[in-house]
Amino acid sequence: METNSKKISSGGEVQDGSNIMKLVENREVFSNFVDHKFQELDRDRDGQLSVNELKPAVADIGAALGLPAQGSSPDSDHIYSEVLNEFTHGKQENVSKVEFKEVLSDILLGMAAGLKRDPIVILRIDGEDLLEYINGPSFELEMVAAYSLIESAAGNLQDCIIKAFELITVEQGMPPSSDPWVVSNIVEPALQACAGPDWNRPISQETFLVELKKVSEYVAQLLKEQHVIVAHSENNFDGTGIKRLLSNKFELDKTLNAAIENAPKDRTGKISKEYLRLALDAVAPSAGLPPLGAVEQMDKIVLDMFNLTNADDGRLLKEDEFKKILTEILGSIMLQLEGNPISVYSNSVVHEPLASSSTILQAQPTS
Repeated sequence: METNSKKISSGGEVQDGSNIMKLVENREVFSNFVDHKFQELDRDRDGQLSVNELKPAVADIGAALGLPAQGSSPDSDHIYSEVLNEFTHGKQENVSKVEFKEVLSDILLGMAAGLKRDPIVILRIDGEDLLEYINGPSFELEMVAAYSLIESAAGNLQDCIIKAFELITVEQGMPPSSDPWVVSNIVEPALQACAGPDWNRPISQETFLVELKKVSEYVAQLLKEQHVIVAHSENNFDGTGIKRLLSNKFELDKTLNAAIENAPKDRTGKISKEYLRLALDAVAPSAGLPPLGAVEQMDKIVLDMFNLTNADDGRLLKEDEFKKILTEILGSIMLQLEGNPISVYSNSVVHEPLASSSTILQAQPTS
């Protein structure tokens, strides 16, 4: 996976939040940016932004976050709605320039903090990498292995090809084939254009490889005609974040104290072991760990650690005992991750052209 990471890093633009942070911290440049943006949005020139006038700014922020276009999914639509509510406070019909600037600053700083923690690589997929992969030595070997896995579960040749596309990654030049836009604009047109008489015959490995390559070449041609912008992020949980925290006693004590500050305590100040899960979730950002429920493989490791410490037995512990067990759990998770690191990858299609839709993400101060 190291090779793929290097390829992605060198082939895309890394967004780590630094440009956004510079923009917001430079008061003069940020004020000019807001003035320009506000004037662009204020179509009726009344000095206020209506909900309709705010929508393009909300769309820009969504695209900068790598969200699909509004209306594509209930989950992303909820985020768009939340962003709009930040501007209008859920009730205002019009927003002044001062309010617009304040909310935009908060949103951008939040985005910058998130990007600093989990950088995003903006990739332009134009078919070149896919063609290189198709004509390279590993394509046939990997697709033969894939065929042995998907042939029994697929009903026909088209199903086999669709499932094969799900296994071709952005590193190999294929945008997420499960994305609705990619399906309707790339995958389905390629399938329709390449369907032939062999598709109605019994599936064989040879036919699968020949037809898959034909469809893949057509997909590469479509990508050449209409590039797809993908926001790619990857997180490697290898225990280094925990190790860094445990090696700094001052930072560790500060983090543990903050984690149990609001913990329910009995009359003697003791804390139930049942609070360990919430406390670990509070410590997670400082330890370089994802929130509980975010990564299935991590949840399994955490659950095993909790089982070993009988975290659900409801025992009451003094603060020092509670912090000691929480520290031991962190140490055990660190050892697990050092032996078996967990990598998590995410790819989101940005549906609008990068230059226009990601204005906010790309914005940076000029000297």
